[in-house]
Amino acid sequence: MQISWQINKKRGYLRPTLTYSIHLEPHEKALCLPAMRIPSTIAEPIDSWQEHCWPGQYERADPPLLGTHYTIDIPSHEGRTWQQSIRLPWREDNAYPEVEETFRSVRSAYEEEILKAYASLPMKEEKTLEASPALAKHLASGVLAERLLRFAKRKQEDALQG
Repeated sequence: MQISWQINKKRGYLRPTLTYSIHLEPHEKALCLPAMRIPSTIAEPIDSWQEHCWPGQYERADPPLLGTHYTIDIPSHEGRTWQQSIRLPWREDNAYPEVEETFRSVRSAYEEEILKAYASLPMKEEKTLEASPALAKHLASGVLAERLLRFAKRKQEDALQG
């Protein structure tokens, strides 16, 4: 699994945007893991659709008004790499240590699932069952008689043609 991310913020009272992508390696896809949703420690600001936050509003209020936390989606084995973008709360210091912390916990949770899936060992079983000796003994006389009759019929047809 490869997780890549970047945080971009323009000057002013604009909220930063976290853009990330999660790419699964072929050997991880081969294990057929389902999609996962991992809770994060990344706060989703109230009205996260709004790209700005003015002084005294939401996360800049006193006390700050905080929203919920985002969840991070990991694609299934069939999923493709895609970019996700989420809006982060405005912070004066532009510090977002919870982003790396979250992605570390996402990686850890996914690795646990990989280990569980990997523990499901491959197998291949092939067997053949034939008729039991008791059945063969029971049918032998009838099968032999039928073959002898067919053989005799063919000989008779050959004699008539020849």
